[in-house]
Amino acid sequence: MMSKLTYLILPCASILALHAALAGVDVPLPRTESGQPDLQGVWFYGTSTPFERPESLGNKKTYTPEESQQLLTDLATADKSKAQPLDPDREAPVAGALIAQEADHNFASIRVNPVVIDGQYRTSQIIEPVDGRLPFKADGKDFFQQLSDQGHGSFDGPEIRPASERCVGPNGGPMAPMVGWFYNANMQIVQTDSHVMILAEMNHDARIIPIGSAVSDSGVFPQWMGKSVGHWEGDTLVVETDGFRPEQSWFAFPMSDQLKVVERFTLVSKDEIHYEFTFSDPGIYSESITAEKNISRRAPGEEIFEYACHEGNYSMSSILAGARRQELDQLVVPQ
Repeated sequence: MMSKLTYLILPCASILALHAALAGVDVPLPRTESGQPDLQGVWFYGTSTPFERPESLGNKKTYTPEESQQLLTDLATADKSKAQPLDPDREAPVAGALIAQEADHNFASIRVNPVVIDGQYRTSQIIEPVDGRLPFKADGKDFFQQLSDQGHGSFDGPEIRPASERCVGPNGGPMAPMVGWFYNANMQIVQTDSHVMILAEMNHDARIIPIGSAVSDSGVFPQWMGKSVGHWEGDTLVVETDGFRPEQSWFAFPMSDQLKVVERFTLVSKDEIHYEFTFSDPGIYSESITAEKNISRRAPGEEIFEYACHEGNYSMSSILAGARRQELDQLVVPQ
């Protein structure tokens, strides 16, 4: 018998579908009036499973049952510890230490939501190459590395700052739901016979995907999130995208304007989408990469609210002003 704890932490599956599977009963998938799987609703695509596999795990694709249980225990413990009060007697931070996004981790990291495919707990979202790692080219350079090679400093202007810091384009990869972490990893799907719309909570970006069109190589100008077209292969929605802006390169997902992505959305129960994507980028990687994960439906009543990144946000001007101040301080004044 499955324990109550297992029900609570079982990722990306409804209790109804679980009971039906145990009973050997096929639960019909929800479908639109035209007969396609109904993907509409509000979904969560974050996961505690890393995008790249830790190097120490080599080609190990899945955890053993014992390792899986320990993983769940460790994740639950780590997630619970974030809610505990801080120690009032803790030491002060080291003077001059780098300040990162530690505060964000209290609501944006860990969580008990690992990738589970066919009942197996994955060690990474990437499944090809077999080592679960991004196969970087030795001479591959993204938009920001190219600017740096041309002599530009990291704080010369807003154009050389990351897209996420500038609040333009999605965060966590070039488009939802590709890479994603827990920070605002929600999206809403609206579906018709001719289009599928994916609204990402961050930065309230909408992908409008025409269905039944062919991918065009007619020199489309680069766009945030690229240009997507889709078609159905049986019950799987296949979306092909290219024409990305190279400024969307991200520390966890380096990319160039040569990036091409093929996504596959398969509704496996009313509350779960199996999501797989394969991407190639000859400007950065030596071969194509495939990743997969679960996408789970949000509970009834949970909706996406407006994500407003730049309202009252003066960080960019402050960052650049700080850089100009440092440059001024380094000037040698003639005596």
